[in-house]
Amino acid sequence: MDGATPTLNPASPPTPRHAIEIARTVLRTEGEALMLFADQINPQAFQSAVDAILAIEGRVIVSGMGKSGHVGKKIAATLASTGTPAQFVHPAEASHGDLGMVTSKDLALVLSNSGETPELTDLITHTRRFGAPLIGVASRPESALMRAADIRLTLPRAPEACPMGLAPTTSTTLTLALGDALAVALMDRRRFTQESFRQFHPGGKLGAKLLTVRALMHGPEALPLVGESAPMTEAILQMTQKSFGVTGVLDQQGRLIGVVTDGDLRRHIKNITTMTAGEAATNTPRTIQPDSLAAEALAKMNDPQRPITCLFVTETADGAPERPVGLIHVHDCLRAGVA
Repeated sequence: MDGATPTLNPASPPTPRHAIEIARTVLRTEGEALMLFADQINPQAFQSAVDAILAIEGRVIVSGMGKSGHVGKKIAATLASTGTPAQFVHPAEASHGDLGMVTSKDLALVLSNSGETPELTDLITHTRRFGAPLIGVASRPESALMRAADIRLTLPRAPEACPMGLAPTTSTTLTLALGDALAVALMDRRRFTQESFRQFHPGGKLGAKLLTVRALMHGPEALPLVGESAPMTEAILQMTQKSFGVTGVLDQQGRLIGVVTDGDLRRHIKNITTMTAGEAATNTPRTIQPDSLAAEALAKMNDPQRPITCLFVTETADGAPERPVGLIHVHDCLRAGVA
């Protein structure tokens, strides 16, 4: 029927057992190809590719047609999010004006399993004309793409997982994995840290997981603090004014030696008017460093043995105990999406 969605062998639909056998075959086929690639990849070519990308002043221009193009978009996104400026350029669009996106300061990473994709011709020619480095990725070293490339990353001749050997399956998995390998190697060379990663991923759950305590803490002006010899009435006043339900206790050098909590007030209620803050304080306060992850702070506050609602943020000064520089509350973490 015209317009009807085609079905695959409707007379004998696959059983769940048949389906899982197909799944295992596909995964084994692609997994074996990846292991083959790990053994056969040319170390000099891969190192040259990493060095060439690090040397450019511009961006990595990733391009490919069809399924290679879809993989290329993911590779460009992974590179960009891990510290290597990158952009995907569609080869067909490149032939109609988008070649202007590719400059002599850029590097082209061009993907094609056969290496003979005609839509890539104009882009390849453009890199040759303006001297932009070209990294070719294909399974045929004698192909037009690989002959033109400055650096050749050859995919192994591995069977596609498709039973007809036609649908891009294994070949796209190999190309995708190669892109990941390049991105991770570049991360290592650039010394890409968790802080670097957070700068490129400020939104969503990933960004929240990488937030630091410094980004969420209340600064020094908001801290409830008293000296160890201060009367408890002063400590209570600080707790009331600053609204954190806790007061830090400092020694004469301004270092944090204890905290007074609501629980401490209840425990010492009979003698509260005659005690000093140092006498009533808990002398082993839990603290955290400002550059620690907020997720670590939340974990400390949610300790099932002794849950608390806030932590003093401290920096070491001539060894422990430490000077308070901020305070982070459990609500600060929850508002920021840290969980």
